[in-house]
Amino acid sequence: MTRIDKDTTIAVIGLGYVGLPLAVAFARYFKVTGFDTKQKRIAELHTGYDSTLEITEAQLSDVKSDLLFSNDANALQQARIYIITVPTPIDKFNHPDLSALYKASETVGQFLKKGDIVIYESTVYPGVTEDECAPVLERVSGLKFNVDFHCGYSPERINPGDKEHTLTQILKITSGSTPEAADQVDELYRTIITAGTYRAPSIKVAEAAKVIENAQRDINIAFVNELAKIFNLIGLNTLDILEAAGTKWNFLNFKPGLVGGHCIGVDPYYLAQKAQEAGYHPEIILAGRRLNDGMGQYIADEVIKLMVRKKIQVTGSEVLILGFTFKENCPDVRNTRVIDIVTRLKEYHVNVCILDPWADPAHVYQEYGITCQNEAIKDRQFDAIIGAVAHTEFEELDVQQLCKENTVIYDIKGMLPAELTHGRL
Repeated sequence: MTRIDKDTTIAVIGLGYVGLPLAVAFARYFKVTGFDTKQKRIAELHTGYDSTLEITEAQLSDVKSDLLFSNDANALQQARIYIITVPTPIDKFNHPDLSALYKASETVGQFLKKGDIVIYESTVYPGVTEDECAPVLERVSGLKFNVDFHCGYSPERINPGDKEHTLTQILKITSGSTPEAADQVDELYRTIITAGTYRAPSIKVAEAAKVIENAQRDINIAFVNELAKIFNLIGLNTLDILEAAGTKWNFLNFKPGLVGGHCIGVDPYYLAQKAQEAGYHPEIILAGRRLNDGMGQYIADEVIKLMVRKKIQVTGSEVLILGFTFKENCPDVRNTRVIDIVTRLKEYHVNVCILDPWADPAHVYQEYGITCQNEAIKDRQFDAIIGAVAHTEFEELDVQQLCKENTVIYDIKGMLPAELTHGRL
């Protein structure tokens, strides 16, 4: 097995929200090759710009002599450690889509050498690394798993937009396909993770730990979303109730809202898939998913009801949505559930305007086919305003200037003045 030292070359495959911070962190101690199939992504990184806004130009400059960016797979051939951080989304039927993971494994397999270690960070269900990816590596390389090469799994815990809980400040789970490989993988990550590491007893345990982290959050948010529906029906303020209940030391602090992004809104389906393969139909996990996936439609319907009560003509009305990304102060629009609000409102023949200073309008149009503004809207007034994503920029927005005499204001995130709000979760 490869001995890890300062001359070891590490390859990071996939340079998104997970891969780029990882490549930069390792480049402070090792030679690193950052590989991504997107030529545009490589080109922007060569200029020192990261469109995910996770890494600054100064951080890239600090490691530029030890970090090579390339979309040419041949750049991987000198590596001895391969870390795969590609997306693992779901398809339109909510089934796990591992195509990018298989493709990355095939790419690495072309350059795999005796003694190499392949570490996966992408979220998967238990068994994917050893039972599905390792065979791909064997087939392409002609080498034998756990004889000629080894695997590891260390689930990513990146929180996009969070500048406090960054990669090195979050405890890292590590694992390996043999005890010796586990030692190597753990030693590698201890080089960069100041918060420390936790060595799981097996790769499958590490894989399972990742999916249940986000499934747990999904279920807890589903619970408070259901509470919000109940309390709205009986005329109580959900946030006031949660604040009161939160005075007990062991009350869990979750708030209602949309559940999107590449983790919480996706990972439970990976766990459900494995459960169903084992002959068990998960009830709580999928019930939580159904409830959270229906919140966009619920919010849109609530806004329409408020408009009807105020005798606002719905057809042809103008509705402003503040925010489109999946979370605040982050440019990531993957799996944003704000799109569910937009889709539902358009069923009522409403004209929807979206304001988001963080989202890339070209990316939004490419992914969703809708127009998104990233500048302040001037000289316009709306029949309804929905506060969807609590970007810091919206704190200084004069909402009243955007209102007509009887405009409906619906606040999802508690981001707008309470005295102006007509509805909220």
